[in-house]
Amino acid sequence: MLQPSFDTTAAAYDRRIGRWSRLYIPSLVAAARICPGDRVLDVATGTGEAAIAAAALAGPGGRVVGSDISLPMLSAARSKTGGILVAAMDALALACQDESVDAVICQLGLMLFPDAARGLREFRRVLRDGRWMAACVWSVPERAPFIGIFDDVMGRHVPDKREEIMASTSLGDRRRLHDLVAGAGFREVSVTPVTQQIAFATFAEYWEPIAAGGSTTAALYRDLPEAARTSVRTEVRTRMQSHFLGERLVFETEALLAAGRKQGNV
Repeated sequence: MLQPSFDTTAAAYDRRIGRWSRLYIPSLVAAARICPGDRVLDVATGTGEAAIAAAALAGPGGRVVGSDISLPMLSAARSKTGGILVAAMDALALACQDESVDAVICQLGLMLFPDAARGLREFRRVLRDGRWMAACVWSVPERAPFIGIFDDVMGRHVPDKREEIMASTSLGDRRRLHDLVAGAGFREVSVTPVTQQIAFATFAEYWEPIAAGGSTTAALYRDLPEAARTSVRTEVRTRMQSHFLGERLVFETEALLAAGRKQGNV
């Protein structure tokens, strides 16, 4: 399994994924029912955008902790304003006491966990009774072409790692995601599609953070021989022809928002 390898790519991540993941954050924090004074844990916080949005809702009387396994990502999050704390944590073994937070959020991270079901059980463990978890993941590749086309091309160029490369859209099936959340013990589970338009002025603007290694798959791309990199870039551009409006690249991109409430012991 490819492990998250953002240690050298935090800035590039902000330009590629972080730049657009912000569009889905309002729906994420609303689904978590964050109230003034709440304690909130943002798991796989990355560069901290969702945690900052949660802090605005929790207010000065609340506390928001952004956790991530990558220290450079946490450093990038710490450098931003927003009144959040950051902490290095493994999402599958959260360094939090049972029932110690009022909301758990996870923005575009759950699908990359080595064991999503275990991660969700950890979310439930640290959550107080009656409170909510919300997690956003990319939809299936054809509904998230911004991610799906590049990953599909890379998966065919590096077939022995295809399953890991396609992890970004691995929870894009609504029924599977619902069953995972419910199986972790959450109640009142919902999975809602959220579509946003993601646009780039040119293909070069789209490609620059990939070339810089702005995701685990992009980092893998950087390790390919030059001829293979050229082939990948050419194929991706060709596959994206239907998304060009003049020089602009425009993608209608779907994410799935899963929410669930902790209710008693199961």
